[in-house]
This record gives sequence, structure tokens and C-alpha cells, in this order.
Amino acid sequence: MTIQTISVRTIRGRWSKFAATTFLALAPLPALAATSSLPALVKAYRDKPTAFRRAQIERFSAQHSKDSEGALAQLALGVVSFEEKDYAHAIRSLTAARPRLQKIEDYTTYYLAAAQVQTKDENGVSEELTRLRNPVPSPLAGKATVLAARALVDLKNPAEAIRLLREQYDALPEPDADLTLAMAYAAASDPLNAAAYYQKVYLNHPDTDDAALASAALIVLQASMGAAYPEPTAAQRLERGNRWLAAHEYGRARQEFTTLGSELTGTDRDLARVGVGVADYQRGDVPAAYQYLQSLNLDASQADAERLYYVGECQRHLNASDDMLVTVKRLSEQYPQSPWRLKALVSAGNAYLLQNRPDAYEPLYKAAYENFPDDPAAPVCHWKVAFSDYLHRRSDAAERLREQIERYPSDARTSASLYFLGRLREAADDFASARAYYGKIVDLYPNYYYAMRARERLADNRIVAAQPSAKVAEYLAGIEFPVRRVTPEGEPNAVTRLRIERGRLLAAAGLQDLAESELRFGARHDGQPELLAMELARTADSPYERLRYMKSFAPDYLATPFDQMPRRFWELLFPLPYQSDLVRNAKAQNLDPYIVAALIRQESEFNPKAISPKSACGLTQIMPATGRQLARKNGVRRFRTSMLFQPSTNLKLGSRYLRNILDEWGGKWEETLASYNAGKTHVEDWVNWSSFQEPAEFVETIPFTETREYVQAVLRNAAIYRRLYGTEAAASSESKSARRSRNRSKSRAVSQS
Repeated sequence: MTIQTISVRTIRGRWSKFAATTFLALAPLPALAATSSLPALVKAYRDKPTAFRRAQIERFSAQHSKDSEGALAQLALGVVSFEEKDYAHAIRSLTAARPRLQKIEDYTTYYLAAAQVQTKDENGVSEELTRLRNPVPSPLAGKATVLAARALVDLKNPAEAIRLLREQYDALPEPDADLTLAMAYAAASDPLNAAAYYQKVYLNHPDTDDAALASAALIVLQASMGAAYPEPTAAQRLERGNRWLAAHEYGRARQEFTTLGSELTGTDRDLARVGVGVADYQRGDVPAAYQYLQSLNLDASQADAERLYYVGECQRHLNASDDMLVTVKRLSEQYPQSPWRLKALVSAGNAYLLQNRPDAYEPLYKAAYENFPDDPAAPVCHWKVAFSDYLHRRSDAAERLREQIERYPSDARTSASLYFLGRLREAADDFASARAYYGKIVDLYPNYYYAMRARERLADNRIVAAQPSAKVAEYLAGIEFPVRRVTPEGEPNAVTRLRIERGRLLAAAGLQDLAESELRFGARHDGQPELLAMELARTADSPYERLRYMKSFAPDYLATPFDQMPRRFWELLFPLPYQSDLVRNAKAQNLDPYIVAALIRQESEFNPKAISPKSACGLTQIMPATGRQLARKNGVRRFRTSMLFQPSTNLKLGSRYLRNILDEWGGKWEETLASYNAGKTHVEDWVNWSSFQEPAEFVETIPFTETREYVQAVLRNAAIYRRLYGTEAAASSESKSARRSRNRSKSRAVSQS
């Protein structure tokens, strides 16, 4: 399809009453006066606090002393002063701001109290913080409780601090709450509990500043308590090593486990010794880890099960598949219900999947889902077996696919199961059943890859002519599919509206981080996430930032019916910046611009400065060496890697690169996209793994999860782009072109006359 210009078209339905540039029904919200300069002034001041920049904000505040902007300027001055540890200025500014900012009074109250605590002026602080005056729950409530408790400790009332913290403990931020509890118990002359909470901080949060404070306090307590000092349990000490592993601090983890290996006994000692090998493995020294773990002779325990798992992992990395299988068998025999056995089964199954050995991976996956049916890994393991049955057209394929749906109706692979059940029924000329299966996909998963494929099948004349099977419909009705939450109508409810007002006030003060925190808190607790996502995206500076906000706040958008959200919702999720260059370069390479846009969305999210871990650059993520080759062939002179961050150059080279790969695959998009993501060599192997009867079979066979999901996402994205910006735009573009041509003809006729 030739497209001259991609433009906006109106989506019919319940949302047609909203203008394309209007955010839902929020127009009636009280508008702030133009404050575009205040956020800029505050940002500059936060980036580099100077007396001159502070004076600029103070002058702004004085000029707006009688309106809300002046109060917002004072709030910003107070927050930045607090961040700069200028507590006297913070107190003065926040005190001035608070009376005029009632909707966000919790922010002024919190920062004012925090400054007062720092200056040891805590009288009244605790009472104010424990009853934050705001109309909705505050994101600062947990921090305020901890701060109130610290004020109580300073005011020599540790008992009240302890009561306050214990009452709200589950909702408080860590490790702040534990550190404050430890301080309170120490002030209350309860060294036993003080030590316990200091130990929680030191052992569970080793990579924080609070851990250093806790360590110093524990040294003092240990000296003063003597034999009464409560030594931490072995489990707690081992957890510290595991926390270092989780923080990717493998050297520190190894040191921790080495020390524990010489101090602990029994199974705990064995766990520490295994931890040394795990640290080596995690930091990439597989040969050393393998040799060390094999040398350990441990008693039967979960420590030995963990050791065997990592021995198998080392063998997998060293390409010793047969040895790995022997290790997995040994683990299964000795520790049949160990979670380490499940991890080993899945890992070994994945290794054989990469080798296209169903004879080896199917029994491993089957053992995983049969022996650990409730584990989150069970659905994907079952799916690998079910799809293998389908691909090889085994007699039990349909039964296995139905079993996938029945066992795991909430799993994302349900859409694939329904699709391939439909294909089996088509092959049997049962078009009524096929239509019922495809219809269910479109209903439950309207924007998924398999919904796109289902719509293609539903356009087949034989299926169009068939009535959906009542038997299949009854079967599907008996399955508890997930209930998809869709925002009713477009009206923000009272809480969402208030969250948005609060966020706008904070953003108008130049405190974008606090505005984001406010909206995120509302999305998690009491607001409408999609509408809050749109509000936050409204304040973002670039399309890729808006897109990331939307994906973060509205993660279920692929299951949201297209016509049940406003057009702006979809435009934020599927933006089209650099439209002119994108369309022009796509046309020059005879590419569908919607696929180019979809690919960019997946590659860089339209961030022109994006750099991948492998150093691919820009919108289409071109490697510098590839960019240099393409530049020579496309007349780009004096190429430099920095040119890949220029949208026009990147789109030109990226479109050419995509065209080259598409030509190599004879116009096959699935293979082309897989090559773009994983490289042609891998794809050349994968296409020979089976006699695929349709593209979806090849895509589902791709063994790299990232590549499989990438191909599905790009094709799915392209379908949404086409629906959002599609045929009417082309018609509109052609009409405009025709009108311009007619107008030029009339002008020439007039001039000639």
C-alpha cells in the first residue's frame, strides 16, 4: 500500500465525542495560570543550586505573591533547600507555602517536619506527621510515620515511637523502619531488640548506607552487652551473602560465603561452601566454579541439591550436554521434590530446545509440569510439549492444547492454544468450531499476535459462512478465563481527578519526580491506572518517555478492546514521531511504513539516543560497523557513529538495512524480523527445523524467547499502527494531493487567461 502522509483519523464508537487533543473529561479541571517558566527555573536550580538561581525563583514567587504560583515557587524552594541541607531556608519557604496549597498540604507538612527534625526542633512534628491532612492517602505516609518516630526518639519518647512503628510496620519503607525501630529500642534501654533490628538492616540490606550505620551500632552493642549479645542466626548470615548475589556484587558475596564456610557448621556450612561456587559461576568464571563444585563432598541436603543444579549449569555452559543430563537424572533421583530439581529440568529442557531435540526436551518439560504443577514454570513447560505435539501432528495434539487452556486459563499462551485448536479444526473442515475458537481469541486478547492471526483466519470465506459452533462455545464458557479490567466510560472518578490535580500542582512547581510519584501511587492504590498514565505522559518531554509511562501504568493494554479507550490512549502507546522521514525512507525502500514504525517501537521506543548493551545505536538500533557499510553504499559521506543518533540518517540507513534483509528472505517478514533481532545464521538453522505449514508455526518454534516475542510484537504493533493511522489516512492524503493538483491547474488556467 502506498502512503503519502500518515495522519490522524477519528475512531468511531463511544470515544468519538472527545477531541483528539483533549485529555478525556479533564477539561473542567481548574487550570493553572501559565507557569511554564517556573518548572524551568526549578529544574535549573535543582541541577546546579546557586544563589543567582535561587534569587530567580524568589523573584518569581514575589511577582506571584497573591496566587498559587507564588506558593508553588515557595514549595519548590523549600524542597530544594531541604535537598541541599539548607534547613533554615527550607523551613522558611515551606511555612510560607503551606497555607495556600491545601490539596498537597501533605508535601509541605512532610518536608517542613523533615527540616525541623534536622534542626532538632521536633516539638509538634510527630503529631502533625501522624495526621497528614490530605484528601487522599499520601505517597509520603510511610516516610512520614518513620520521620515522626525519629522525632519521638529525639524527644525522649521512644516508647511511643516503638508503638507507632509496630502498628504500621507492614506499610513502612525498608530499611528505614527497621533502623528507626533499632534506634528507638536502644533509646528505650532495650539492647536485645535494638540488636535484632540493627541486624535486620545490616544483614538484609548490605548494599545501603543504612547497613554501615547499623554495623557501627552493632559493634557498640556487642561490646556493651558481652555474653548477652544475640548472635544472628546462620540463616540470617547466609541471607546477607544471597543479598550480595542479588545486587550483582559477586566478589563481596564470595567473600561473605568464604567467611561463613569457616564459621558455620552442618548444612549451613555446606550452603556457604556452595555459595562460593555460585558466586564464581555468576561472575562468569564457569571453569573455576565447575571444578570447585565438583570437588565438594556434601551430606544429603538442599545444599547438595543446589550444588548439583549449578554443576549441571556449568556443564551446560561448557557444552557438555550428556554430562548435564546425567547430573539432572541424579538430582531427580536424590531430591525429587527439591526446587533445584525443577530449575534443573527447565534449564536442561531449554538447552535441548535450542538444539531442536524434542526427544530430549519433551520428557524434561513433562517431568517439570507433572511434578511441580503449581509452580509458575509449569504453564510454559506444558506449552512446549503441547506445541511440539501440534507441530508434529500427533494424535493427542488437540487434547494437549485443550489441557493447556483448562489448566492455565490465565496464562498468556492460552491465545496460542486457541489459535492452533482452530487450525486443527480447519484442517478437519470443521469451520464452525474454528470460528468459535478464533472469535474467543479476538474477544479475550484483542491486540495480541494471535488475535491478529485469528482475524486473518476469520476473513476466510469458508469461516465467514459458518456459524460459531455451539458445542465449542459451551466448552469455552466453562473455562475461567481472566476477567479483563477496562476503565468504564472515560470519566475519571473523584479520586483519579484529585490525583491528577495534585500531580499537576507538583509538576507546575517543577517537582516532576514528586508528580510522578503521586500518580504512580494513585495507579497502584486507588486511581484509574490508564487515565493516570495519560496524565503523566502529558507532562513528558518526548514520545519515548510518554510511551514508557504508558507501558508502565497500563501493562494490560494488549487485552484492552481498541474502541474502549480514547484515541489519545493508543497514540501515546503507539506514537509516530519523525513521521515525514519515516514515511519517505520506507517508501524509498518499498517498505510498509507501519512495519518500520512497529520495528522502531520495539527496538528503541522512538528514543533517538538509545544505545543497546551491544552498542547498537539510535531509532532502528544499527551497529556502528553496519552503519558504516550502509553509509558507503547509500552515499552518506564522512560517516561517524554519532550520525546514527540523527533520526533522519538513522531512518535512512535502518530502512535500507531492513530492505536488504527482507530481500535475502524473499519478502518473508517473520524470517526477516527474526534475523534483525537474532542474526541470519540462527534463522537459517530454525527454518529447517520443520516443514512449517504457516508463518505462525515458524514463529512459535523460535527457541529464543526474546526473538520469538520480538517477531510477534513487531507484527502485532504493525497491525495496531495500521488500524490507528491506516486506510482513511491514505485516502485523506490522496484527496489532499488531488485537491492540490486541481488547485494548481486552476491557477495555471487563471494566469493563462
